[in-house]
Amino acid sequence: MSTSQIAFLKGHGTENDFVIVPDPDNALALPASVVARLCDRRAGIGADGLLHVVRSAAHPEAREQAAEAEWFMDYRNADGSIAEMCGNGVRVFARYLQRAGLVGDGDLAVATRGGVKRVHLAKNGDVTVSMGRALFPEDGVTVTVGGRSWPARHVNMGNPHAVAFVDDLAHAGDLLAPPPVTPASAYPDGVNVEFVVERGPRHVALRVHERGSGETRSCGTGACAVAVAAARRDGADPAVTGLPATYTVDLPGGVLVITEHPDGEIDMTGPAVIVAEGVVDPDWLETVIG
Repeated sequence: MSTSQIAFLKGHGTENDFVIVPDPDNALALPASVVARLCDRRAGIGADGLLHVVRSAAHPEAREQAAEAEWFMDYRNADGSIAEMCGNGVRVFARYLQRAGLVGDGDLAVATRGGVKRVHLAKNGDVTVSMGRALFPEDGVTVTVGGRSWPARHVNMGNPHAVAFVDDLAHAGDLLAPPPVTPASAYPDGVNVEFVVERGPRHVALRVHERGSGETRSCGTGACAVAVAAARRDGADPAVTGLPATYTVDLPGGVLVITEHPDGEIDMTGPAVIVAEGVVDPDWLETVIG
């Protein structure tokens, strides 16, 4: 199959939106330039990222996971770069598999570069993803925007995050460019930066700059990173108390509910919607490929 024969769908999870490209046999060529043009909001379909749907056994990066998860989410950022994981993307990925008749309601496993993720498709339409455990590298980091600086918590959810608690979400600025984080050596491959304010007991709101995509309407791994950082700041550690900690996280595009369990596993629950499907015009695509 050539790159010029691309069928696609469009979906979103709390308005974090994706171009979905089904390619079970990993037969499509999807160089970064093509992914970036497909995700371009003015010259392409428009999205925060691309979900390349491949059978794990057909992809060299996922073959070792094939016995555990039939499907691999080959995730790309909007600029065409490769990312380890995308929490909202996993929910939309699972919704696509359900819509295509490849899975039913209930539990399934999805292979990602950040490991195999357990997903539950509820009958009420919500999708819950077991996001794994948060890691807290020791590095102390600082985020700076427009003359203001904040200490930030370094959280790794399979991808890196810097979580800064601020007084006003407007302090994050326009988030068009990556907010400077020091020391830069803490994040050699770039970082997602979350700015967080209080909304109430175990209730926070955030804005996020996703590396490779700019400010997005939602970030699933970011919501998880924020929830566990807020829990530690609030003195809640389920591994110590034996009690789960649940936070409601407001994002510009909707609401996610994050629960950290005593074994360290983190569940993320929220919506996932498919809004359209079609075929990329081959003449247009040939101009992109050049």
